[in-house]
Amino acid sequence: MLYAFVVATILITLAELGDKTQLLALALACRYKAWQVLVGIFVATLAIHLLSTVAGQLIGDVIPKLWLSIVTGLLFIGFGIWTLRGDKDDDDGARTSKFGPIVTVGIAFFLAELGDKTQIMTMTIAADPAAVLRTFGSAGPAIAGALKSIGLTAQGLTSGDTFWGVWLGSTVGMMIADGVAIIVGSVLGKKLPERLITRISGVIFILFGVASLVAAFVGSA
Repeated sequence: MLYAFVVATILITLAELGDKTQLLALALACRYKAWQVLVGIFVATLAIHLLSTVAGQLIGDVIPKLWLSIVTGLLFIGFGIWTLRGDKDDDDGARTSKFGPIVTVGIAFFLAELGDKTQIMTMTIAADPAAVLRTFGSAGPAIAGALKSIGLTAQGLTSGDTFWGVWLGSTVGMMIADGVAIIVGSVLGKKLPERLITRISGVIFILFGVASLVAAFVGSA
């Protein structure tokens, strides 16, 4: 289990760096408290990577990628409009439930992670943790060698070990990479006007939605 855990943690951390979900984490941390974003992303990551580890391939066969991208795009645009409208609600003195931000972050991150490279990477690692290292460029053999030097190999790795190791490792990897973004976002959030942060977050949601729709229709053409 430890081998699969370490492989998943390292590869998912590397894959998440510079990814759109890391940018999303930064934007969310500008708007909400760091702990709220952290909890929301943690729950969403546990859920999406559980699906990726156990039933990712099945979901891909049952739900056409075109419709998945369309639904995700529309939901993101809806989130963006909702966020921008919230700017007006805040001016009127309306307050959000203390659980609102966590649910919002969780749903947004879950949608962003669907079909993302880290989800695909998680599915690939779950299929064969050792084989994926051999396809990870020049870094793969180096990582494998470093793990072997401390006694971690794929020998004797069971399907149960792989399941728990990849699920938990991929979650930890996401939290490491996105934790950095949350820290940066929290710092920026204290320095930028709240209304500006709200508008930036809303625009980012809408741009993600439009990008998903464009990718869906261009890919199906």
